[in-house]
Amino acid sequence: MTEPCDLSAVEARRLIGAKRLAPTELLASCIARIGAVDHAVNAMVARDFERARATARLADDAVAHGDDLPPLHGLPIGIKDLLATGGLRTTYGSALFRDHVPAADDPLAARLRRAGGNIIGKTNTPEFGAGANTRNAVYGATGNPFDPEKSCAGSSGGAAVALATGMAPLCEGSDMGGSLRNPAAFCGIVGFRPTPGMVPAAASEIGWSALSVLGPMARTVADTCLLLGSMASDDGYDPLATTVHGRTVRRAGDVYPPQAVDLSRLRVAVTPDFGFAPTERIVRDGFAEKLGLFRDVFACAEAASPDCSGADEVFAVLRAVVFLGKHAQKVRDTPERVGPNVRANVAEGLRYSAADVARAMTEQTAIYRRWQTFFERFDVILTPSITISPRSWRELYPAQIDGQPTGSYYQWLALAYAVTVAGHPAVSLPVGLDRNGMPFGLQIVGPRGGDALVLRVAAELEASLGVDARTARPVPDIAALKAAPAISSMEGFLGFD
Repeated sequence: MTEPCDLSAVEARRLIGAKRLAPTELLASCIARIGAVDHAVNAMVARDFERARATARLADDAVAHGDDLPPLHGLPIGIKDLLATGGLRTTYGSALFRDHVPAADDPLAARLRRAGGNIIGKTNTPEFGAGANTRNAVYGATGNPFDPEKSCAGSSGGAAVALATGMAPLCEGSDMGGSLRNPAAFCGIVGFRPTPGMVPAAASEIGWSALSVLGPMARTVADTCLLLGSMASDDGYDPLATTVHGRTVRRAGDVYPPQAVDLSRLRVAVTPDFGFAPTERIVRDGFAEKLGLFRDVFACAEAASPDCSGADEVFAVLRAVVFLGKHAQKVRDTPERVGPNVRANVAEGLRYSAADVARAMTEQTAIYRRWQTFFERFDVILTPSITISPRSWRELYPAQIDGQPTGSYYQWLALAYAVTVAGHPAVSLPVGLDRNGMPFGLQIVGPRGGDALVLRVAAELEASLGVDARTARPVPDIAALKAAPAISSMEGFLGFD
């Protein structure tokens, strides 16, 4: 029998509206799952169970009274520990904020509460989201639900693990170099990077940068669309959230429910590496094998890639500038309390000149325009979501891929940041396991502003691939996780070294 915490968000919400599942019952199931398995993976690191129970009781009453119910009514949600939550500890994975309790919610967290979401707790993240391995000196490491000794990627690693194990049906995340997409791929769930501005980052210190975005994570595409519908808005405090004065530009109905699309009419480009990403052989082979099972559903699936020349340098410079703006003072004043990834980014930012930044901005524009030309020929691009199969979380970052040294601690994220640099929407869709028995993610990249198209393609593929064990969403062994030792007992759990 399916436990309530394992229901999709869409199904749970339907049952709540039909008075067949109480919000208190769903919450109790999620809390029980956290208690049963979180010792093994360390995903839900700050918990707000008492307030969540009170909120669930109010949600029960609203259903009983026949009130109009908001779209996320009664659905537990995990919030990444980079987003402020009023009255609930928010550390950003940093020792500097170990005991920080914000007075008020971030605007997005407040919006999700207004939409009926019940914030159950905070999900683990690397320090200030730096690095795609979810470890920090406050809460320690988060393990992969398919093997707690391995990385869940990041920086939304705790969110991906919480979803995969049934701790919550929905989670919020963020994405710069693949921070939604990478953990989605490693953990067998869905992570969507929307077009910058679709989900306003109203509290961002560097609002004009389009590198980092907020976005939804879930176990299915429909659930992802449900959450996105409540996240998207035209908040004027985000300068990228374009508004037509006097009109609501972004509506939930634009993305939920996802509309049907005829895959047989689509022209698809396929590439294992965008022409430059250091993609591991097991990933290349897995991509070819998976693609061979379904490429015939498209009008054409042609080996092709947009010209991404210069993407490494563009991402390096613009990323470092963002970190410099956000964290230079912390590194200067308290270097001993800041981790190696943040220190490395700030030091790199200090090495760049105004000329370097100007060149990166110019080259980013050139890349963007080459992508527009490319999408005149194709509707979507398919790639692997991430360049490697999951490795030990003790490895802070992959120093080598297939024996070749990586150029930086984040170069292994190139399949994701190629898309970030161009500013296009992309989703990571789970498609079975790789040769190591770990989840495999397929990245679907859309045209400029093609958020709805990306999600429609993902929904169609999810429906067709879900009936084949070789491509269906993998599910971790919950019984094995219940019996597993505590990840906190493992050597190297707390900190960075």
